[in-house]
Amino acid sequence: MMEKPWKCEDCGKGFNSSSRLEIHRCIHTGEKPFSCSVCGKGFSRSSSLWSHQRVHTEKKLFSCTTCGEKFKSSSILTEHQRIHTGGRPFTCFVCGKGFTQVFALQSHHRMHTKENPFSCISCGKSFRQSIDLNEHQSTHTGEKPFSCSMCGKGFRWSSQLLTHQRVHNGDRPFTCSLCGTGFTQSQHLLRHERVHK
Repeated sequence: MMEKPWKCEDCGKGFNSSSRLEIHRCIHTGEKPFSCSVCGKGFSRSSSLWSHQRVHTEKKLFSCTTCGEKFKSSSILTEHQRIHTGGRPFTCFVCGKGFTQVFALQSHHRMHTKENPFSCISCGKSFRQSIDLNEHQSTHTGEKPFSCSMCGKGFRWSSQLLTHQRVHNGDRPFTCSLCGTGFTQSQHLLRHERVHK
């Protein structure tokens, strides 16, 4: 087996070249040095940026027969159709839970291994998913990247935005089993349920 002399200081993984090691390091730092010139979205690899840019240029020729949504490739269409069929072909060998996408399975598997490969360069806190790291980093910058399209209010986390949007759309998914009153947040339901005790 060929020796891989360039080692990652964070996880010990070896690489054949220093350039491959530099690309790999972005996993730990959350750095996204490659930006789309059209929409500004950042990527850790140039190949990911190149793949993304097709979103802006390619025609969407593959249509979902169930909902009519169009996609740029048959593989993305197949992945989308699992929403309608309930197909979960990627199964965790530890607990048996199924997933529609392989990256979702990989992220889930880190729950079993306790692996948190995405580390904050400001405080060192580590995360299982890059999206969690990105949201965490806003606690250091004060940035609120998730904005409500109805009122413009900004939020640090996407989950906060989703909860806030219920104010506008009237969605009350947390319902009291005793009286039927609906609430926008689970903690509001828990507080209400004390009334019945």
